[in-house]
Amino acid sequence: MGASSWHRIDPVDVPAEGRVRSVTVDGRTVALARCGPGLGALENRCPHQGGPLGEGSIENGWLRCPWHGYDYDPLTGRPPEGFSDGVATYQVDERADGVYVRLPAPAPKPRTVADVLVETLVAFGITHVFGMVGHSNLGFADAMRRAEERGQLTFTGIRHEGAASFAASAYGKLTGRPAACFAIAGPGSTNLLTGLYDAKLDQSPVLAISGQVPSKVLGRGAFQDLDLTAIFSDVAAWTAEVQAGSDHAELAALAVKHALDARGVAHLVLPDEVQTQPSDAAAKTPQGRLAGRLTQPGLPELARAAAMISASMRPVLTTFKAKGLIPDTHPLGAGVLGRSGTPVASWLMNEADLLIVVGASFANHTGIAPYKPILQIDDNPAVAARWAIWRAEKARRAADERGRGVSAAAVFDALSRHLPHDAVVTVDVGNHAYSLGRYLESAGQPVLMSGYLGSIGFGYPAALGAWAAAPGRPVVAVTGDGGFGQYAAELTTAVKYGIPVKHVLLDNHSLGKIGKEQLAAGFPVWHTSLHNPDWAAYAGLCGAAGIKADCRDQLDQAMTRLFAADGPAMLHVSQDPELL
Repeated sequence: MGASSWHRIDPVDVPAEGRVRSVTVDGRTVALARCGPGLGALENRCPHQGGPLGEGSIENGWLRCPWHGYDYDPLTGRPPEGFSDGVATYQVDERADGVYVRLPAPAPKPRTVADVLVETLVAFGITHVFGMVGHSNLGFADAMRRAEERGQLTFTGIRHEGAASFAASAYGKLTGRPAACFAIAGPGSTNLLTGLYDAKLDQSPVLAISGQVPSKVLGRGAFQDLDLTAIFSDVAAWTAEVQAGSDHAELAALAVKHALDARGVAHLVLPDEVQTQPSDAAAKTPQGRLAGRLTQPGLPELARAAAMISASMRPVLTTFKAKGLIPDTHPLGAGVLGRSGTPVASWLMNEADLLIVVGASFANHTGIAPYKPILQIDDNPAVAARWAIWRAEKARRAADERGRGVSAAAVFDALSRHLPHDAVVTVDVGNHAYSLGRYLESAGQPVLMSGYLGSIGFGYPAALGAWAAAPGRPVVAVTGDGGFGQYAAELTTAVKYGIPVKHVLLDNHSLGKIGKEQLAAGFPVWHTSLHNPDWAAYAGLCGAAGIKADCRDQLDQAMTRLFAADGPAMLHVSQDPELL
């Protein structure tokens, strides 16, 4: 250990008579107290419960702990007579140029269980973590900090844990590889659940990491004490609590392996004290642990499929979840089928003599006819004619304007023309998503969505994950005002990290899809209206570019500005709620 050294205290941090305060000195926290003629500097941690003494008070000449009222001499750190559990003190020198505190050189930090876990996760391909640092995950957070300093890991601190799990889910959807989401015990971890269910239902690999209260108080009703293993048992394909005697590296390796093998959620629970326990264990590596995941069907199945395809005469259409996999501009592409789809695709479904259903369910939203023969891809000149009919109708709808905002058809007509060819698009849940499926003509850009869970709020956090997965590609988030309102503070996350998300926000001041569903069910529209800020002004307040379009004639110029902007930018479109 090196020699101690003196550190000058900023004059504004020196307490007045009868006061105590916490002061950060050389990256460490010190309780600085003035009582009578003396000035004391104490370790800023009560030895009983760890309370910050600098947040306490001086009463009758004693420094009182703010957590449980235990007293110490503010100059010497000694307890009252009859007790021996004092607090360490540091030498103080009041000089002409200010107050100085002498601190010992920091003790070298041992390698910890958290280091073993992080090193193994990095070796198994975890490069991005989205989350929030808090009191029950500090040891693991510090291990991630060291990995980030080594250039092995990128951590993105979010404003709400739900955004972290949505971002990790989007990362997995785009890459097929897991990112991690990270939270504290209790509510921090339960906030992850919605995004994790999105990953589970859409088969996206994600690693969830939860801090946990100390093992000695588990099950005793401690603050934020929840049985996280039980809570995550349904959403996670695999969950484990890391204990003092665990094979820590093996559990980290198994977590990544289960996330990949199950194409879903793996979950690690880290009790607070275990994270910082010293460890000399070696990190595990993936050699021989991760098998290839490409499989080949048998020859009889291939022959049967080839025969079915050769006998069929129709082209290709996609479900909404597959939008972008087949470009809408391809001569055999027929667009999206189902509730978010085009008349072109619906017509082809009715005419089809064979369906190739690739990775799609038969949920009622898809529009897939289960009574058709299953398999198919070929050419048919009738597709071009159907597209001509639909494109003429789209042009008519794009031209519609009632003086109450912009039509969705006009928004997506403009976006189709301005969307970069290599962009990644994320879309939220709501009427705007149906309109995107109908009107946006993708040239092969992938579209990420909350497919089977259909969770509102997905769109903007997913864009953060898409950027992490593909930092060199343009990332475009398309949301409504309802979904974005749930995670609006994440715009400050994009600004903080310089994440250049281009956001198209369709604002109809309502939960429009829910209002339509109320009417369709025979109910009056009730409590679906929203009170919104000026979203473009909000973007500016957050440090992003804010752009507005209130009528169709402003869209092209606004889209040009959106994609030319440096850093995160938002195009706030005032949408006519009836022109979908």
